[in-house]
Amino acid sequence: MTRRLDFYYDLLSPYAHIVLARLPDLPTDVAVRPRAILFGAVLAHHGQLGPAEIEAKRLHTYRQAVFLGATLGRETVFPPRHPFNPLAALRLLAGAHDGAGADLATVRGAFDFVFSQGHPVDTPDGLAALAERLGLDPALATAEASKAALSANTEDALAAGVFGVPSFVPYDADGVAGPVFWGVDAFDMLLAFLDEPAIFERPPYAALNHVKIGVRREKANRA
Repeated sequence: MTRRLDFYYDLLSPYAHIVLARLPDLPTDVAVRPRAILFGAVLAHHGQLGPAEIEAKRLHTYRQAVFLGATLGRETVFPPRHPFNPLAALRLLAGAHDGAGADLATVRGAFDFVFSQGHPVDTPDGLAALAERLGLDPALATAEASKAALSANTEDALAAGVFGVPSFVPYDADGVAGPVFWGVDAFDMLLAFLDEPAIFERPPYAALNHVKIGVRREKANRA
């Protein structure tokens, strides 16, 4: 029976672009369902800053993304502005196929447009060019159904425990969700889980559920 793997992404993320290079490594019985989400809403929910919002971390993030992309054969070229506002482009993708969302080939094309070719999507002209490239109706970017689809995806991601992008949530053949796997560097751990779904129930992983929090820092207020 086919297992499902939800792939939560935001077009803002170069790492979501890069991790697409790893999808051929998945077992053949795993079907990937791409789901566009608003990363900013996820960050706000958890009280986090994005890596590119931390000035000391921003250039490091860009360098790492380009390096990882080259390592995995997924060329990474940043658009002229980053971070940028991906909202309209995400609605375009989330609203495709009557709200079912863009398929994997279309999502790959969107990431290629932004992070292989370095095109902006945060302007009317850039968004129109993206829609034309993907063969999607540009009106999807402002449709109420698209807004609802993106919002529902984001709420589903938060309910599943997603805290960043890219994130993968596996489901077994009975539709039971597994843990969240976040980032390019967690992909091998995802493969190990798909090969052995009980991996985290045995040592040394099982003991991690009982590690206590020793100190908590107050979250800084953002102006």
